[in-house]
Amino acid sequence: MFAPFSQFETACVIYQTDWQHRRSSARHQAVRHQFVQRPVHLKPLARARQLLVRAFESMLERGPGNRRMTLTASAAGLVVLVGMVVLPVFASVTRPDPVATQLIVPLELPPPSEATESAMPAPVSALESDLYLASDGEAGWQVVTVRRNETLGNIFGRLGLSSTLMHHLLDESDNVRALTQIHPGDQIAFRIPSEGTLAALQFDKSESERVLVEIDGDKVDERIIQRELERRTQYGSAVITSSLFGAGDAAGMSDLQVMRLAEAFNYDIDFAQDLREGDRFAVVYESIYRDGVKLRDGDILAAVFVNQGKRYEAFRYTDSDGHNDFYSADGRSLRKAFIRTPVEFSRISSRFSTARKHPILGRVRAHKGVDYAAPTGTAIIAAGNGVVTFVGNRSGYGRTIEIQHGRDTSTLYGHMSRFAKIARGQKVQQGDVIGYVGMSGLATGPHLHYEFRVKGVHRDPLSVTLPKAEPLAGAELAAFRQAQGTYALALAVVEDQALATVR
Repeated sequence: MFAPFSQFETACVIYQTDWQHRRSSARHQAVRHQFVQRPVHLKPLARARQLLVRAFESMLERGPGNRRMTLTASAAGLVVLVGMVVLPVFASVTRPDPVATQLIVPLELPPPSEATESAMPAPVSALESDLYLASDGEAGWQVVTVRRNETLGNIFGRLGLSSTLMHHLLDESDNVRALTQIHPGDQIAFRIPSEGTLAALQFDKSESERVLVEIDGDKVDERIIQRELERRTQYGSAVITSSLFGAGDAAGMSDLQVMRLAEAFNYDIDFAQDLREGDRFAVVYESIYRDGVKLRDGDILAAVFVNQGKRYEAFRYTDSDGHNDFYSADGRSLRKAFIRTPVEFSRISSRFSTARKHPILGRVRAHKGVDYAAPTGTAIIAAGNGVVTFVGNRSGYGRTIEIQHGRDTSTLYGHMSRFAKIARGQKVQQGDVIGYVGMSGLATGPHLHYEFRVKGVHRDPLSVTLPKAEPLAGAELAAFRQAQGTYALALAVVEDQALATVR
């Protein structure tokens, strides 16, 4: 019925795993696992298994009268076989690998020499490092961040310090007196060795100065620690694929630097409607570092912007009077008499037209301005220098401001939500905030209605020709060209990198 197991048996030959440790010059010590066929002598346990198997075969060969005893013996043999074969195999699988302990080689490093110790950087005092490091906490410093509407008295009370101590410090130190003008987000560090006792405090008076005040009874000592600022020149370039801010992010620029880039070119490019996919820019700008940590963004030094195939360049230059401005490559100021878009990063919801159906009145009439849709509260700036001639409500315009620029030109700003601190007859400079976007008057949504008039005649603000500024001359032009040459070379390199990325 069953073939005897001995028919499948080979003459004392089995396959056995052989672990060999071989030294390799490439990997120091490698473990190689290979199967080899070789004759072996059976161990006592193996002999017992073989005897059990043969006894099981002999029982199978008996007659049907002994079937019950055969089945009982078979079951018992199966249990013994599981205990002798399966369990030892499982134990060997779960057993930790003995080779792993052989691969751990402890290395004993030599002690550092005197030369090595002298080369190690010395510990940096927290006062000479960035603002309030972890070492301050180890020294007992407690950092407090000023909350909204919080005063110095509130902070002293929160820390369990008396108002008498606060007034004593204000009387003894002019620098501490400056803490009466704190703002949300400012930081002050207090060293409080025991409850109600102040040993010292420190705060930044400016970006480059920190004040340390030490208190010993009624004695107050203070010193100012100078913190050197470092200006690092950085570069960025990108191609616009979705938005200007997205491209700025790809170039590693902050949103603030992207807005400064737009401000440099806002006389020539209307960022609300002129941007196209494939436009590109390259920028050279500064970042301000203190103690090796970036503090803030610096100025844009030079930039190039290619908009719809047209190239615009801007170079920052400080003239002999200390005035900063952006100039083109030929030394002509980019600042024009008027800004084309008096609302930052808005979109045009309605253009200048001689015949437009009014969305509320339902009648067709001229739309003598441009509507810029923007969220309520967005700042509105004066398009140019001038004098405010009207502030108030005007029929369908809602809250309105009019500015007269010289003899012939005037601008109008309508549908405001509120006015800035401004009055009739007040002089304003280009870029001054005069109000905020809203939907007062006849408006279906928050937007700015902007009109541009020349000698009383309405002109399209998007297409009117703006006068150019006079170029630099003489020594100013020579100084500008010397500075511009360096930036122009850097811009060319950065721009080539952006083009290589596109290709």
